[in-house]
This record gives sequence, C-alpha cells and structure tokens, in this order.
Amino acid sequence: MSSQDIPEEKHLPSEQGDAHHGAVAVADDPFADPGLPVHRPRIQDIDERAAKRSERTVAMLFTLSMLATVAFIASYVILPVDKIVYIFPIGKVSALNFALGISLGAALFCIGAGAVHWARTLMSDVEVAAERHEIAAPAEVKAQVMQDFADGARESAIGRRPLIRNTMFGALALLPLSAVVILRDLGPLPEDKLRKTIWAKGKMLINQNTMEPLRPEDIVVGSLTFAMPEGLEEDAHDFQQQIAKAALMIVRIQPENIKDKKELEWSHDGIVAYSKICTHVGCPISLYEQQSHHVLCPCHQSTFDLSDGARVIFGPAGHALPQLRIGVNDEGFLEALGDFEEPVGPAFWERG
Repeated sequence: MSSQDIPEEKHLPSEQGDAHHGAVAVADDPFADPGLPVHRPRIQDIDERAAKRSERTVAMLFTLSMLATVAFIASYVILPVDKIVYIFPIGKVSALNFALGISLGAALFCIGAGAVHWARTLMSDVEVAAERHEIAAPAEVKAQVMQDFADGARESAIGRRPLIRNTMFGALALLPLSAVVILRDLGPLPEDKLRKTIWAKGKMLINQNTMEPLRPEDIVVGSLTFAMPEGLEEDAHDFQQQIAKAALMIVRIQPENIKDKKELEWSHDGIVAYSKICTHVGCPISLYEQQSHHVLCPCHQSTFDLSDGARVIFGPAGHALPQLRIGVNDEGFLEALGDFEEPVGPAFWERG
C-alpha cells in the first residue's frame, strides 16, 4: 500500500477547534465533594414532650437491665442444678441454664437497646466533616479534639437528663455482678482447709498396711511406718483429699540421739511422727536411712533430718516437715495430741 492510499487523519473536533464540528464539553469531576445532606431535625429536637418520652424509654430499658441482672443472681441462688423443665419449642432443658441465659441476655440487650435509642433520639445527629491530618496532630488539633469531646458530652444531654444518667450508671454497675456470681462455680471457697488436716486430739494412729491401731512396741528402731488418722476409710469419697494432707510417717530414734528439744517433747519414748508430704511440691516421702535418720523425697531428692526437727539438709524444699505431737491413750495405743501446728505440703502460702 502506497502513501497515497492512506487516508488523511481526521482531526478531532477538540483539536481542530472548529465551531462547525462542535467542541467537547468538559465533564464534571466524578470525585468532587458532594457535601453533606440538608439536616432534618427530629421530632425530639423540636418537641420537648417527645424528648421526654424518649428519655423515659431509655430509662425504662436501663431499669429492665438492672432487674434482669437481679433475676440472674436470684436464679443462680434459688434454682437447683438438677431441675429440668419443658420449654416450648425447645423441649426439656435445665431450668438453671435457661434462666441464667434469658436473664443475662435480657440485661445485655436492654443496655445496648437503651444506648442505641438514646443516641438516635436524644444525642446530637448533626454531621460534622473533619479534614484529614497528619498522625502527629498539632497542638491546636489536640485542643480541638478536647473541645469536640466536651461538645459531645454537652450535646448528649447527659447533664440535663439525670434520669437517663442515673439508670445507665445503675445498669452498668449491676451487670458485672453477674460475672462475680459465675465465679462461684469455680468451686467451694478454700477457707482454712489447706491449713488444717483431720488430725485431732485423741485420734489413734492407724497402720496403713495392716489398718490396725499402733502400739509403741510396734515401732522399732530403724523402721519406717506409715500411718493415717483413725476414722478415715479408703472407700470414702474424700479419702484421697484427706490422706494427701494427713499422711504420716513414724520412726523410732533413741531419745539421746534426738537433737531438737521440741521434737523430743512432742515424741513418745523416741517415737516421732512427721508429715509424709514433702514441702517442695507435695510428693510422698518414702525413703529412710536408719543410720543417719535422714528421709529422702524421691521426686527431687529433698533430704530431711528426722533427728533434728526434720530440717532440710539438701534439695529444693524450703521448710522442715511439720511434726505431729503424739502420746499414748489409756488402752496403750498411740494417739495424736492435736493437729499439725503448720500447714503440710508445699509452703507457697508461707506457713499460714
């Protein structure tokens, strides 16, 4: 194809600028700021009676939230755990779980609904445009933010609507009580259970192997005997819990070899009784060296000297083993003369 065959390029009207061909109009900016819509006042803005109705509605919702929180706590206290009720169309459900769910849900819903209704009907709804600014705001912007916060607090009418303010504070103050009540399900309060055992004055020492009461002549020098309190049965539901604190080891040492004065006073004819529970992490002590009167915990090798108040001579344990004061009853059996004076086991509570 020759150059003559190529048609001349037609100039666009905008380039040619010929009035006969017409000029292309400049299009509107599609990203232009359309501005804010015209503000339309709400009925609450022009009618104080409507504003009062909205105020009462919000206060009613906050009050219902408080009542629902009280119902939650009452349900938790009153309803038994094993009570089953029929709820249509759900079917058979736990009365306690159903009551707790309904009351807590109502408490949360009423707070949310009250806040939304308050914002939509009574707080200022005037839209305000703010220009973007750098992340590090200058001092005048910070001052403007604080001023906007103060204006927002004023426009929310929280100062002029004490009924809303007071009921809202009441609902928000009561609602956390639900969580506090739920914490009760973590278990019974420990009180002083960790600091005491079932040993008491007059309880005989029972041999854990033979399940027979111990006499002084049953304990010979160089032997290690494990004992538990009279009345504790192995088939009891709390046996493991009680024996974990009351387990006892008994040894007989020649009285002249006992170095600690208190240990000698609390013994009977050289027979001493100490807690079997290691004061490091609570392992049962079971190894006894009769020549040195040392006992060893097999878990972390804490070593205690039973001839010197069961003090720690090696290992990570931080405290001596608690001693149980013993004697002999009228029938000739070994008995406790009280409970341990110190908590047994790990001493994380710093000895009471």
